[in-house]
Amino acid sequence: MVVLVVVQIALGGLNVVSRLSALFVVPHLAVGAALWGASVWLWLSSRRLRPSEIARRVPRHVPGRSDTVRAYVALTKPRIIELLLVTTVPTMVLAERGIPSIWLMASVVIGGTLAAGGANAINMYVDRDIDDLMRRTRHRPLPRHAVHPRGALRFGIGLSVVAFAFLAITVNVLSALLAMSATAFYIFVYTMWLKRTTPQNIVIGGAAGCVPVLVAWAAVTGEVGLPALVLFAVVFYWTPPHFWALALRYRGDYAAANVPMLPVVRGEVETARQIVLYTIALIAVSLLLLPAAGMGWVYLVAAVVLGALFLAQALRLRADAADGRAAIILFRYSITYLTLLFAAVAVDALLHMPLA
Repeated sequence: MVVLVVVQIALGGLNVVSRLSALFVVPHLAVGAALWGASVWLWLSSRRLRPSEIARRVPRHVPGRSDTVRAYVALTKPRIIELLLVTTVPTMVLAERGIPSIWLMASVVIGGTLAAGGANAINMYVDRDIDDLMRRTRHRPLPRHAVHPRGALRFGIGLSVVAFAFLAITVNVLSALLAMSATAFYIFVYTMWLKRTTPQNIVIGGAAGCVPVLVAWAAVTGEVGLPALVLFAVVFYWTPPHFWALALRYRGDYAAANVPMLPVVRGEVETARQIVLYTIALIAVSLLLLPAAGMGWVYLVAAVVLGALFLAQALRLRADAADGRAAIILFRYSITYLTLLFAAVAVDALLHMPLA
């Protein structure tokens, strides 16, 4: 650690003398990423989590090589990564007002996958005590002892460091910094603090999942523009209805793990009411992209129709908040909504059919 600090200081001085020569900038960024990873490793390793009350600490079986590979892949939460990337490419198309270079899109997708995977792996390390107590998550690699906790932590930090360096070198430093900020926010603010302390955990913590649109926009333009901020807000207001619907279905799990999700703390009726309110806000925010980015008829029709269907599902849940089936239907539709809305963003940018 001390050696890394000394090297970082030396490279910083060389950057000043050489006027930011690429010969020293790239190593400076790489060492900075390594320092970040080492700091996270030391901090998390020293943190004592409460032990699981019900999990047995005897492995169910000795995993083979293929089992281990699958377990490490599972640590990255591939389905969540897919959902994050759904917002990335359409945002790049909008920023470019066309198809960006294949190399740039591939770099952003690869870097984003590495960053999200690293954050998710560290999240599983931190939440391993909670996952032990929830039926929905007991099958994850750490509760079933398919991966050693320290191995999961090293894996997550390694992916995060590689993601930062990869994005900084192949895309730009701003995109790399934004991706790293999302990882840090997700781990330290959401996972380690908000999730365990407040029913507003997903409202505030959900901001981490909004950052990929900023990364994508910065990759194309080198800055964060107003349309990117509106898209950030779209994902921000989409997140609570999406996760609260799932939390309604698994309310008992969260209660057993002592996680203060809104359905546990405020009840099903209040959660359903909040879902309706956030859905209305989501629809309103989605329409702000029309003036902010000069969107056309394709996006307008998609935003209105998809939003109306979202609200209809939310109102259906509001009518019977205890209906677990309605909650799951809303949860699944929310994924469809986000996918189709961002697809409409890309199509509208390509067709360019203005409203007037």
